[in-house]
Amino acid sequence: MGELRDGYITGTGAFLPGAPIGNDVMEDHLGRIAGRDSLFGKKALRWNGVERRHYALSPDGAVSHSNAQMCAEAIRNALEAARLEPRDLAMLAAATTQGDLLAPGHAAQVHAEIGARAMEIASFQSVCGSSLMAAKAAWLSVRANEHDVAAACAGEFSSRWFRPSFYEGTALVDAKGRLRAEADFLRFTLSDGAGAVVMEPKPRPGALKVEFIDIVSLADRYDPCMWAGASVDDRTDPHAFWARSGPRVAHEAGAIALLQDFELLKRVIRAWVGVYLEKVEAGRIVPAEVDHCLVHYSAKSLRAEIVSLLEDTAGMIPQEKWFSVLREQGNVGSASIWLMLDGLMKSGRVLRGQKILCVVPESGRALVGFMMLEAV
Repeated sequence: MGELRDGYITGTGAFLPGAPIGNDVMEDHLGRIAGRDSLFGKKALRWNGVERRHYALSPDGAVSHSNAQMCAEAIRNALEAARLEPRDLAMLAAATTQGDLLAPGHAAQVHAEIGARAMEIASFQSVCGSSLMAAKAAWLSVRANEHDVAAACAGEFSSRWFRPSFYEGTALVDAKGRLRAEADFLRFTLSDGAGAVVMEPKPRPGALKVEFIDIVSLADRYDPCMWAGASVDDRTDPHAFWARSGPRVAHEAGAIALLQDFELLKRVIRAWVGVYLEKVEAGRIVPAEVDHCLVHYSAKSLRAEIVSLLEDTAGMIPQEKWFSVLREQGNVGSASIWLMLDGLMKSGRVLRGQKILCVVPESGRALVGFMMLEAV
């Protein structure tokens, strides 16, 4: 193997399905569980700060785009931004929380939607952090001189998890038709869409050099914090996961729904910040050199918590340098970091020589990723 090449993001792309959905109609759009307004919904919306989001499902349950189709649209937009065609793409790394099928992997489905030609693919399934897993695979394939054009995409079709039929008749809904908070918060927080980046070994106008991508898992210290496939009580027992008793019994137990442990999340947030401060102490991240900070936080309340933990430390980056599209586009899980980066690049704020720090915390089983970029 020869010397490693540099890797550059030469195009960014985003795709959001349908018209934006405001807070006043979102429960009409998703449907009411047992025909009742959510007791937790308004509180969740105050916490998360989202005002608009997009869904690939219509109110009657009709699907406008699959996860793979949304990713393919985002990739086409990123390729267009890089002045490339789908036939130029040689490597595709695709990320998601859950693809359209249990198998095969998400990248195969995305590749099928793009068409173009035979190529190398890699699928990454986690939660929000899967985006940087895919980005690192694409970046390293370029750096290692294996491919000249690689794409990393991330997509989410969260709304399909949130239809009333996912919850009704399960242990997650009580006799009064009230959904457990572990499920209801996510229902009012997550939405649909996709984002993508194209990477090449040589810069184009407006390109971003990838300086590093670091991913740190803390799964050895924490139980699942955001999960699907086990009930609230059984998520720590690998012998009690959904497949053991079959999908019907698992559904009735509430083991198929996407769930969040809020008490554990408070501890995981502190762990994320701890990893970041270790990077700062080691000199891997120099806060004073960061011109734009893109942090994927699922809710504005979590941003406030992160800021409160950082503001008296050497790791604090002034909030005027933070950039987010959460309020306007919603929390789109693994796709969120690419939606932010695409929005920042289209804003005209990035100048040559400036550095962009992307931070992607994942509550799944406690993971956090960092990507440093420099505008060239």
